[in-house]
Amino acid sequence: MGKPRAFTIGIAGGSGSGKTSLARALVGMIGPRECAWLDHDSYYRDLAHLPPAVRAETNFDHPDSLDNALLARHVHELRHGRAVERPNYDFATHSRTAATRRVEPRPLVVCEGILLLAVPELRDSFDLRVFVDAPADVRVLRRLQRDIAERGRTVDSVVHQYMQTVRPMHERFVEPARATADLVLDWRHEPVQWAATVLATLRGMTASAAARPTAAGAVVAEAAAEAT
Repeated sequence: MGKPRAFTIGIAGGSGSGKTSLARALVGMIGPRECAWLDHDSYYRDLAHLPPAVRAETNFDHPDSLDNALLARHVHELRHGRAVERPNYDFATHSRTAATRRVEPRPLVVCEGILLLAVPELRDSFDLRVFVDAPADVRVLRRLQRDIAERGRTVDSVVHQYMQTVRPMHERFVEPARATADLVLDWRHEPVQWAATVLATLRGMTASAAARPTAAGAVVAEAAAEAT
């Protein structure tokens, strides 16, 4: 029998729903030595060849704005025990930096992003598909705070982008993908509660996967026991 492969989790949901908070909580519970973490945002296509004005008007909420094939390949490599070089994306310039970040293989691969479940080649990469559900008003306020504090945006630019692309793309791609999730989480719970729910689900899945062994079984069982 070959070496057990990693267990993969895809976390999706609208912008500002809490996907990153859940990913952080999971890594915190299981430990960074046991988790590899990829964020879909790092895989935006490099727009350095375009004038700044054109870059700013790009629809970043459409699946085609991301290099989904590269992310799918990286998930595949990590799943089979091989390290990857994750791109670094600069949101201020809408371009990739020259440096990359090496991500080592771990028993558990956690990936989070708005459109993960809306892209078939990505959706099929995950053993567990999670959707964090949150109402629009909560999501837009969280996005406003984040983009101003972390990405140097103005209120007007955030509102303009929300109305032009974020909201319509959410309705077209993100919300329909909710139906493909194995687990839907309620926004009113805390990230640590979400993480505990995910771990309990993982414990059941890895325990029943004798015909398809993964490297995450013992790691998940231990973390789930500590979380209860």
